[in-house]
Amino acid sequence: MKALAEQIADLDGVNIYGRVVGVRGLMVEIAGPIHAMSVGARIVIETGTNRFIPAEVIGFSGDNAVVMPFAGLEGVRRGCRAVIANAASQVRPSMAWLGRVINAMGEPIDGKGPLLQGPVPMPYRNSPPPAHSRKRVGAPLDLGVRSLNTFLTCCRGQRMGIFAGSGVGKSVLLSMLARNADADVSVIGLIGERGREVQEFLQEDLGEEGLARAVVVVATSDEPALMRRQAAYLTMSVSEYFRDEGKDVMCMMDSVTRFAMAQREIGLSVGEPPTAKGYTPTVFTELPKLLERAGPGTDEGSITGIFTVLVDGDDHNEPVADAVRGILDGHIVMQRAIAERGRYPAINILKSVSRTMPKSCDPVFLPTITRARQIMATYSDMEELIRLGAYRAGSSPEVDEAIRLHEPLETFLRQRKEEVSSLGDGYRQLEQIIGSLETER
Repeated sequence: MKALAEQIADLDGVNIYGRVVGVRGLMVEIAGPIHAMSVGARIVIETGTNRFIPAEVIGFSGDNAVVMPFAGLEGVRRGCRAVIANAASQVRPSMAWLGRVINAMGEPIDGKGPLLQGPVPMPYRNSPPPAHSRKRVGAPLDLGVRSLNTFLTCCRGQRMGIFAGSGVGKSVLLSMLARNADADVSVIGLIGERGREVQEFLQEDLGEEGLARAVVVVATSDEPALMRRQAAYLTMSVSEYFRDEGKDVMCMMDSVTRFAMAQREIGLSVGEPPTAKGYTPTVFTELPKLLERAGPGTDEGSITGIFTVLVDGDDHNEPVADAVRGILDGHIVMQRAIAERGRYPAINILKSVSRTMPKSCDPVFLPTITRARQIMATYSDMEELIRLGAYRAGSSPEVDEAIRLHEPLETFLRQRKEEVSSLGDGYRQLEQIIGSLETER
């Protein structure tokens, strides 16, 4: 009732509106009371055919407001009425949203009926908690994936990126984390996802058990750029609600690259100059504003962020990947060459980093992890010579050890999608592999 009363209070008895005076590509120009419009304000365009198109003010051109629609512009003509919406850009999540699938506007798309609105409004574009009052990252978080738990231990409130090209397995890894991570709530944002894969992700990858403690936000690749960008903002807003409720939230977004592409599309439409690989300056302004919202809160709750980055042409140094890597607290690099030889998840341990290591790791097992990394690095350095048969056994004891332990370590890093491995189990298995080497000595 409190939420309903607040929504009624937001309503105004007077409608202020302008008129459509032009359409340029994705942009619509609105003439009218400019003083009543501001950047970020909501506009509803009435086409006259009982179709209402929500839009957002993104700039001004001369005496007109420039807006971008959340839907297609079919039916819009010169002179259409454009009503300025009084409701603020905010959403009202509640605990009843768990197990639901929603679109970028916070509307249910799973056919399970209306969503129960919560009492607290959460703005789409919220500011991160003040840096001086945020808590530090918490205890190590069990992700259920053996390679990540041991070599890239993640803490509660940490932000990690999964960097991979298309078809390397990042979505499957994300589904493993959604099902197995030790978190109270999962909020999953599918940004610019293939429409065909949404049901597959919900039914096969996430499953009923995973969905029961999750909220899934979906904006498919065919939706307008504003919807794709808004889906990312909504994912963070819902995560912040559960964090403020004292929950440990696992926020997963697939992918940040498609958020950046949507922002580039918006920026180019309003005349921003393209910079690196066509990305506009606002892309690199919006990325930290979005990603910094994840992390520890000022009270008990936290948001552990897992963000996938679709690297362009398998180039891990392209502009978006480079910018995101500098913002996050670690990066998980997945390589096509590893996937091609059948090892999943295809994580390159040597190129991946968790910035909370080694403090997040159990100090008892730290020497074992360090030793395993050294052995993998030795094998990587000599891999071409070994495969060509140019290395002669006995030439180097270190290389001989690396060859002997290569297959056991590869088996350790390999994990089926339905398999779950706890933090302690991973440490013990790795210790047995490295311990076997010491026994042979």
